[in-house]
Amino acid sequence: MNSVKLVDAHGRIARDLRVSLTDRCNLRCSYCMPPEGLQWLPTEETLTDEEVIRVIRVAVTRLGVQRIRFTGGEPLLRGGLERIIAAAAGLVGPDGRPELSLTTNGLGLDKRIDRLARAGLDRVNISVDSLDPVRYAQLTRRDRLPDLLRSIQAVEQVGLRPLKLNSVIMRGVNEDDILPLAGFALTRGHQLRFIEQMPLGPRHGWDRSRMVTAPEILEVLGRRFQLTPAQEARGAAPAELWRVAPDDEQPGGCIGVIASVTDPFCGACDRTRITSDGQVRSCLFSRRETDLRGILRGEGSDDDLVAAWAVAHAAKPRAHGIDEIGFTPPERTMSAIGG
Repeated sequence: MNSVKLVDAHGRIARDLRVSLTDRCNLRCSYCMPPEGLQWLPTEETLTDEEVIRVIRVAVTRLGVQRIRFTGGEPLLRGGLERIIAAAAGLVGPDGRPELSLTTNGLGLDKRIDRLARAGLDRVNISVDSLDPVRYAQLTRRDRLPDLLRSIQAVEQVGLRPLKLNSVIMRGVNEDDILPLAGFALTRGHQLRFIEQMPLGPRHGWDRSRMVTAPEILEVLGRRFQLTPAQEARGAAPAELWRVAPDDEQPGGCIGVIASVTDPFCGACDRTRITSDGQVRSCLFSRRETDLRGILRGEGSDDDLVAAWAVAHAAKPRAHGIDEIGFTPPERTMSAIGG
């Protein structure tokens, strides 16, 4: 059984796989989708558990993937999540067992985190854009902050580390949450990552002037905390990490800032993506997709999957091109692509 690497035309090798398990979500975050939600994929168009497991097996054993992140939509809406994670945890590739993580809004995670950890989940990223109940409800269009906080506590109790908290900051919306979120994460020993808002939400809903940039976020953090760079180079990691000195109110730690728009990490990107309906995407902002579902359901072999995936990834663009003239966002929104 021959293995190949997912190498693109710019010499980057994909070792990180994002697997979207559903396009559905139980929140309606204003930067992600309209209040009424989106037109969800029909169930029959979504990959089955067996198809997802097969794609993951090929990725790990034949294509050298070392890290898998399960995303959505909201991946906790996938009934077979524990089964899929257990199957992935049992795989061994050329570099050993893959690291398994989950990106979630946290709703209902407290009820499943024990089972997910037993299945083999290594780590969790939880989205939290405000700790103010009113602002959280306005942002998500759901009054569910207590549920989110219970899930954070449940992950703490299970002991999956590091717990990463993801926050999107928008001008005139939740800038006042920067310091409270930082204090919350540092006090509990979690790694907070601020993310610049990207043009992946409702049509015509992104306004760059409303995006709070990484330098602006760091300026606000610098008013309260003593920051020093935590690494010389971030490599393929999306976040620039900053070490926070301890003081009388918090024990210190690290905060990350993901400058997806103003200082992207495209040059070292090592990601490949599978949407919930089985399409390969080499870039979050790609307007091209390659259909693996047709191969899966057309009695194609693993060699066929490997060949199609390798050709698709070879065409990975040099960069996402947000700042280039003529940039057009992808037709799919973030929830349909998978974060």
